Amino acid sequence: MSDFKKGLEGIIALESKISYIDGEKGILEYRGYRIEELAKLSYDAVVHLLLHNRIPNIAELDQFSNTIKERRDLDVHTEEVIHFYNFNIEAMDALLTAISHMSHSDPDLNDNSHEANVRKAIRLIAKLPTIVAYFQRIHEGKEIVKPNELLPHCSNFLYMLRGEVPSVLESKIMDVDFILSAEHELNASTFAVRVTASTLSDIHSAIISGIGTLKGVLHGGARLAVMNLLDDIGSVENTEKYIMNLIENKERIMGFGHRVYKVVDPRANIFRDLAKKLAEEKKDMKWFEMGNIIEEVVTRELVEKKGRPIYMNVDFYSGIIYKYLNIPPKLATAIFALGRVTGWLAHALEQYGDNRLIRPRAKYIGEHLELKDLISQVYDDNKEE
Repeated sequence: MSDFKKGLEGIIALESKISYIDGEKGILEYRGYRIEELAKLSYDAVVHLLLHNRIPNIAELDQFSNTIKERRDLDVHTEEVIHFYNFNIEAMDALLTAISHMSHSDPDLNDNSHEANVRKAIRLIAKLPTIVAYFQRIHEGKEIVKPNELLPHCSNFLYMLRGEVPSVLESKIMDVDFILSAEHELNASTFAVRVTASTLSDIHSAIISGIGTLKGVLHGGARLAVMNLLDDIGSVENTEKYIMNLIENKERIMGFGHRVYKVVDPRANIFRDLAKKLAEEKKDMKWFEMGNIIEEVVTRELVEKKGRPIYMNVDFYSGIIYKYLNIPPKLATAIFALGRVTGWLAHALEQYGDNRLIRPRAKYIGEHLELKDLISQVYDDNKEE
């Protein structure tokens, strides 16, 4: 058996044409295009790239966007089910339940062909933001806001969530957030999706596997942890002291460190710039300044002084952006899923297209025992009774 690597670190599990990462140089590409360039496009264009392997032209993009818009609303039964949720749950739990229920009414439910799976993929991309927005509105005791077909995908999500059209900058930032979240090679949730798809289970089940995995604090849950960290610190003045205390006590600082990147996550740089613009638009620099101080202290104390590659990752300034957008903390991980679902679907489609059941081995570290003496003893004990 090959060498064991805890957490499968560095193990190449499969071949893919979807994304490329160079963790030493801080490079991320979707289907060969650098993330810095893709962030200038619309989310719909990136969805088309991931699902169909090419950037659409203007006419194709317009048609594709309209297709997504037409599929945003939920069937009446799924909408009714959301009203009965326990609203102490996270939105991730709401997504798990709603997707499972929604699959029952999908017209392609029992068709696992590539064409049917693409249709199901587009429905999932279109409807997941609606599930999260409806869940939050009902939780707040407000009327749900139906999708607005005049608004782009990510702008419409903020509209359904708030009941008002977001600013141009807010819409652009939400678009970029979904793009940067969309895909990241074989992260834990994507691997879970591919394992499920490799059994030839349906695509809804594969996405449910991804959501259940993304929910963990060491994966998508880190954005929520960043938001909580900012609230715990409370002020710009308290920031350096608070972070130094975490470092001295060897506690984890969420939003820093990555299994793959040994330099700053390229997505984090984009989020930093957007966070500054949003802070300036809101005329409130508090969260951004706190973020700058945290970044400076962690870099100084852990990277420069101790030589540890604990650089900021995608979650750090994303969490700060969510603070400025007034995103309820319990929605943070679910919104990550709204962007990441496209990458999951691309991987599920790729897995179905060239499938082999994913079935790794485990290295046994237990004992090798003889049962015969124990059996004899048990039988003897029964006899005496």
